[in-house]
Amino acid sequence: MSFDFPLILVLLTFGTGAVWALDALLWAPKRRQKLAALKSAGESNAELLEKAAREPSMVEMSRSFFPIILIVLVVRSFIVEPFRIPSGSMMPTLLIGDFILVNKFAYGVRLPVLNTRVLDTGSPQRGDVTVFRYPENPKIDFIKRIVGVPGDRIAYRNKVLTVNGEPAPQQYIESYVGIGSGGVMTGSRRLHETLSGVEHDILVMPGRNVFGGDFSYVVPEGHYFAMGDNRDNSRDSRAWGFLPEENLVGKAFLIWMNWDWQQDGVIGWSRLGNGIQ
Repeated sequence: MSFDFPLILVLLTFGTGAVWALDALLWAPKRRQKLAALKSAGESNAELLEKAAREPSMVEMSRSFFPIILIVLVVRSFIVEPFRIPSGSMMPTLLIGDFILVNKFAYGVRLPVLNTRVLDTGSPQRGDVTVFRYPENPKIDFIKRIVGVPGDRIAYRNKVLTVNGEPAPQQYIESYVGIGSGGVMTGSRRLHETLSGVEHDILVMPGRNVFGGDFSYVVPEGHYFAMGDNRDNSRDSRAWGFLPEENLVGKAFLIWMNWDWQQDGVIGWSRLGNGIQ
């Protein structure tokens, strides 16, 4: 069962804020009037006076939680949002169990729930590691690397990415040894790739071709081409097509935790605080 967390935050913010506002405008003045009337009548029972002045528990809770919920909503919607990596499609850059932070301001300020962009602050660039709503099911968040921007001709031949006729340089590093849940990728070739000045590592499996192997596409306006760094184990634009601009969520920039039950020690301390390239 899935739930819409942004919608829940918006409803909680609106609900607690509305209760607090109604109390300030309507209910609190009535309590003060009642208290004043009791005092004018000579009422001296402290318990009765306290009861007349007391805020209802719903108002007290709303007044306490509204600022906290509002701050969470603003930060999560417009500044930064945490995500967890559930699969190995971005290995070796991101491992299963990585907890990352995503810059929500990088690709424009968007309204929560509606996802309508109200302020243009930038667009994805080649090499960005980007979180987006999966085009085939927008309720699911995906993370991939942007390899093509509008107007680019993207080709992939013999496991080499080409952008506008220029191959992205690759350099062999080593035979990859996976850890924890990523152990299944042991034996893959780890390559160092440079894409429009952005340097990062990728994994390829010799002899394995996915999604029909080689291709060549031109990225249409308002769309992007996204691929996983684990090139032969990633469901990306090669499978579901171009990424619409309106599906963008933000740019991944930091690993703040790694938690993988299948690795020794569970917590991957060496990954804490690593930047994402």
